[in-house]
Amino acid sequence: MGKTLFDKVWDAHVVDEIPNGPQILYIDKHLIHEVTSPQAFAALAERNIPIARPDKTVATADHNTPTLNQHLPIQDPLSRSQLEQLTENCKKNNITLYGLGHKYNGIVHVMAPELGITQPGMSIVCGDSHTSTHGAFGSIAFGIGTSQVAQVFASQCLLLEKPKKMRITVNGTLKKGVLPKDVILYIIAQLGTNAGTGYFCEYAGEVFENMSMEGRMTVCNMSIEMGARGGMIAPDETTFNYVKGRKFAPKGEEFDQKVAYWKTLRTDDDAEFDQEYHFDASEISPMITYGTNPGMGIAINEKIPHQEDPSFKKSLAYMDFKAGDSLLNTPINYVFIGSCTNARIEDFRVVADYVKGKQKASNVHAWLVPGSREVVKQIEEEGLNKIFNEAGFQLRQPGCSACLAMNDDKIPEGEYCVSTSNRNFEGRQGQGARTILASPLVAAATAIEGKLIDVTKQLN
Repeated sequence: MGKTLFDKVWDAHVVDEIPNGPQILYIDKHLIHEVTSPQAFAALAERNIPIARPDKTVATADHNTPTLNQHLPIQDPLSRSQLEQLTENCKKNNITLYGLGHKYNGIVHVMAPELGITQPGMSIVCGDSHTSTHGAFGSIAFGIGTSQVAQVFASQCLLLEKPKKMRITVNGTLKKGVLPKDVILYIIAQLGTNAGTGYFCEYAGEVFENMSMEGRMTVCNMSIEMGARGGMIAPDETTFNYVKGRKFAPKGEEFDQKVAYWKTLRTDDDAEFDQEYHFDASEISPMITYGTNPGMGIAINEKIPHQEDPSFKKSLAYMDFKAGDSLLNTPINYVFIGSCTNARIEDFRVVADYVKGKQKASNVHAWLVPGSREVVKQIEEEGLNKIFNEAGFQLRQPGCSACLAMNDDKIPEGEYCVSTSNRNFEGRQGQGARTILASPLVAAATAIEGKLIDVTKQLN
């Protein structure tokens, strides 16, 4: 029997296995940030265990970083302490750190791919649930807990049960105005937030083959939101062209040799999956969420469904919505465009294209938070910053920002925020804040109108 893409990459990293038990998986790249690493560093120091492979570890500051006045001392004591701790730990253990102010600083799942740190066929982990982003390159990438961060520090390996295999195929042509974010929100709305539990998911079909790397990263990023351990897309010419020439990518003859190997990372025709789903691209519309998990999503012009489930009703009560309601024309005062899901240059091009020559509604606070310093540079080189300024949007400095309110960027209690991030849990963007997940296009249109609109009616 043939092998799946997941089998090929996973099996290549198995160091040893316990008969009928877990396997020891070698980790090619360990990404760390300031929130989940301090306890792991402390655990090793306590037992006098050195970091096994500091050269395989890359650190960045992102979750707690302010997105205004990054040149000034950090005001919040907890954030300041965590960033100082990260700096000290990396220095002590000889780990590369792209801290606040560094030209390569950014959200971990944005800066690693754009620097060529992320490559096809790798095993990549980080103490962050959205590590699945890197699976867009045909790598096995997943989030780990703090005790596992310590395990990787100590051994560069992890003891794991091999997940089951799922494939989601989407064929056909997407309608105008439907972005990769809509595709993944649609899939999660159809399957639910537990459909992927225990699985690694491969995305296949024409829709993903035609997507840019930025789009693929958005899709893989949200695999975790349907419960999957991670998501993957087979590497192809789009992948190779993206990786080529990047700072830490292989060069010259080494690159050609790598590509020859990367081309073998495809699911064999006779490979079998434990679970398969098929969707038609023409069924997908621009999406929004109406509840407090990413599976509670509808097409922007649909009405909230009816369900008798108590948790469903609790969710609607938190959002102050009612079953049967349309969300069109709901007034919105906050729009956040950023996060490891949608803060790449392509996302800001979409926004700039839509808002050019327009003016944001006076009631809206519109925050644009690039995913990295590199993205900031591209925004400035392409003159997008001028478009944003003229439209009244606030372009901030890189960081996780209002995705999770671990920093100063919080949505006030009771306010709705149309957000390009990945989670709409209660209080995710600030205590009592109400999050509506959407694509950068829907978010941009909301900021201009000051309310939710059916953006498809404006597209030629």
